[in-house]
Amino acid sequence: MATMNVSMPDPMREWVQQQIEGGKYASSSDYLRDLIRRDQEQKNKLLALQLAINEGIESGISNMTMDEILKEAKKIA
Repeated sequence: MATMNVSMPDPMREWVQQQIEGGKYASSSDYLRDLIRRDQEQKNKLLALQLAINEGIESGISNMTMDEILKEAKKIA
């Protein structure tokens, strides 16, 4: 595993220390790894959402009525 030195202002360092003292994290490295994992997950979810939006836009306008669309959606769900 690689090592990385991170500089931060005292209030941020104190925040990290409070998270460790709260018992959820064993170390500052553990806390930062969790933050990075969460950030990666969020970015992946946003990418998936953007891809779905693009797919919807590219699919064009439907000839179905709103009632027909809802009926089809209920069949899928």
